[in-house]
Amino acid sequence: MRILDTPVSRAQLFAECQHIMEEIMVKADVDLGRELMIVDADLHADMERVLLEDGAHQEDLWGINLYLLEDDWDKVIEFDSMINIRPRQGNRSRYVEDPKIREEIIKVVKKWLT
Repeated sequence: MRILDTPVSRAQLFAECQHIMEEIMVKADVDLGRELMIVDADLHADMERVLLEDGAHQEDLWGINLYLLEDDWDKVIEFDSMINIRPRQGNRSRYVEDPKIREEIIKVVKKWLT
């Protein structure tokens, strides 16, 4: 598990994360408040805990899945995680329902993945 501090190519991240992947997918959490991304864990909740301990705010954290071998950005990011269920923020499912939040997530992911 690591917080990305320099941009990385999708191919490089794929190679680094192969030990945990299922169906060519990598789990990641995005911190919208600090524009950070953490990758490479079995559970989104584990990455969420690390980000919270690092100073993140709960309302800024969103779980996603990355399909790094996809060419089309629309297929790279899947907005699905148990940590996304937060009725107090209007998100009642695992999917990130707000299109504005999804756009912010895409922006952060593209900042760190080339």
